[in-house]
Amino acid sequence: MFLEALGSALLGLALACAAAYRLPHRLPPRTLVLPTGTAGALFGAFLTHTALGSANYPLILSGALIVAAASLSLLLRPTERFRRRGSATA
Repeated sequence: MFLEALGSALLGLALACAAAYRLPHRLPPRTLVLPTGTAGALFGAFLTHTALGSANYPLILSGALIVAAASLSLLLRPTERFRRRGSATA
């Protein structure tokens, strides 16, 4: 159980670092991105472990990776070219 938590936390942190490095213009500051990725991975590992048991370690890490990616995707902002300017007329 400890190795699952440690592995998923490191995996979430690595995913958050990669996202912060690749998309700095679309994400909030790193002080929010890094804990979100780590917490999402820990929550994903907890969910997967609860649903499937501790039988398959790679499956638990993949569940942690999926939830961490989903958590980080909630932080993305649209690019400037897709933002609408002004209000729409009826």
